[in-house]
Amino acid sequence: MPTTFLALSVVAPHGRSIAAGRTALEVRSWRPDELPLRDLLIVENDRVLTQHGDTDPNGRTVALVDVTAVREWLPEDVEAACATRWEPGYWAWQLAHVRALDATIPVLAARKLYEVQVDVTALSSGICHADTRTACQPSS
Repeated sequence: MPTTFLALSVVAPHGRSIAAGRTALEVRSWRPDELPLRDLLIVENDRVLTQHGDTDPNGRTVALVDVTAVREWLPEDVEAACATRWEPGYWAWQLAHVRALDATIPVLAARKLYEVQVDVTALSSGICHADTRTACQPSS
């Protein structure tokens, strides 16, 4: 049965890093209008979407998360964000209750927050919880 989820696209390999519990902060240049965001669907795609209306038909679901807080991104947040460097003027989205999806489902990736319809039975059959955070590791 299709269910509508609020989604956020993340460029590979960062979606898998969120799903694995390695990334505790998602860094963005903008903030959501409302918090908390519950059951936010993380969609991983392969290219940066920079222009208004940009989409990527090759997105895939990788995790469900909650965004519990958004604050100014600080230099000491680089490791928690699995970032390579810090720049001022960005926002750190605190990720919690990360649920990795074992089976990825193809969906559209789009800019900002957007809605997608996904068969919830396909999602629920492959959810595992990321209980611990491990150090950032480069993807193979």
